[in-house]
Amino acid sequence: MTRTRVLILGGGYVGLYTALTLKRKARGAVDITLIDRRPYMTYAPFLPEAGAGSIEARHAVVPLRRTLKGVRVLQGKVTGISHASRKVTATTDLGEDLNLEYDELVVALGSVSRTLPIPGLADFAIGFKFVEEAAAVRNRILGRIARAATTSDPALRKRLLTFVFVGGGFAGIEAFAETEDMAKAALRYYPELSPSDLSFVMVEAAPRILPEMGPDMGDYTKHELETRGMRVLLETRLESCVDGRIELSNGESFEADTVVWTAGVRPAPVLAESDLPLGPRGHMSSSPTLQVVDLEGRIVPGVWAAGDCAQVPNLVEGEGDWCAPSAQHAVRQARHLGANIAAHLAGAELKEYKHKHLGMVASLGLNKGVAVTMGLKLRGWPAWVMHRTYHLAQIPTVNRKLRVTLDWTIALLFRRDMVSLGRVEVPRRAFEEAARG
Repeated sequence: MTRTRVLILGGGYVGLYTALTLKRKARGAVDITLIDRRPYMTYAPFLPEAGAGSIEARHAVVPLRRTLKGVRVLQGKVTGISHASRKVTATTDLGEDLNLEYDELVVALGSVSRTLPIPGLADFAIGFKFVEEAAAVRNRILGRIARAATTSDPALRKRLLTFVFVGGGFAGIEAFAETEDMAKAALRYYPELSPSDLSFVMVEAAPRILPEMGPDMGDYTKHELETRGMRVLLETRLESCVDGRIELSNGESFEADTVVWTAGVRPAPVLAESDLPLGPRGHMSSSPTLQVVDLEGRIVPGVWAAGDCAQVPNLVEGEGDWCAPSAQHAVRQARHLGANIAAHLAGAELKEYKHKHLGMVASLGLNKGVAVTMGLKLRGWPAWVMHRTYHLAQIPTVNRKLRVTLDWTIALLFRRDMVSLGRVEVPRRAFEEAARG
């Protein structure tokens, strides 16, 4: 029997769960190929905890080859999509070109950081979207604390201990709060420093933070962060950060050695260069069955899309026109997508995606959090417990669940590991110095 060639672009939530579901439901009827630049799926809700050292960075990711047995997994960057000829081009990190043919295409490329043409941003800032970035932010903060404890220059110490985060959405607030909590915990090993030496600054262009949770929870979070000595600047934009010189739209100017950019995302740029129809913001437009539609709403045969790179109609009354770009929707859309492709290949009726959002949870550091779920608003320790419980249940594979649980247990018994491994980013430096004599 001829098998249908299904090509999945992207190994995030949508790519992983679509492959798992399709492999189970269309057993023997499909050849599945998945391509992603990274060999793992990043469980983004755990990035702030990985950045704060509460869990090991490697445990916030799910290895694709180990999880997707029976699926052909390729590591490469998608560079072109030609649906007219049913071909996708990609390139490996070694520069080798790949040409992939398919019968059914799943676009699950997710998103990339949405940046702005701010002077110094591309050269000086760091993102917080991938596990490498979370680990780098952790190493950077701990490394700057160690250097600040060593210097006798007060101006340099102030610069080293000033950390600027841009973007007050979920990713930004969790990263901001978790890393500040870690930084204060690290000070117990640096008697030369005090908590007042730390300066954590959040810059947000909107009039409030965590807008998805409503104004009262946003105000509560802002108050809690400011009580901890952190600054939250609303209706303020980053104007420049050339060489660490921070210029803000409110007129403030100061030196900082760390800028973390978490100000939103945009669809993968390669979509704009394809022959697939896109919506006004560069997303794939999907029908409720997760099939791609053109500008007139007609189904494009052979293409499916879900997750951050797609606009999926929200059929739940009162939740807006489109599904929010959240992990909760992405996982459920992926399972639905895999089942619909299997049904399509079997000639069965497709089902429309409809999911009532269960709520939102955000961690603000150890034993601190906020949550809005099923009309119930929680703050502090109960919200933090809900955050950990929910995401532990959602991260794929028993292997990862156990490893994360062990990380939390070890951190509870022996405290977090506060060692900076900043030189891991330049592993040959010591050898080069030795080789030069």
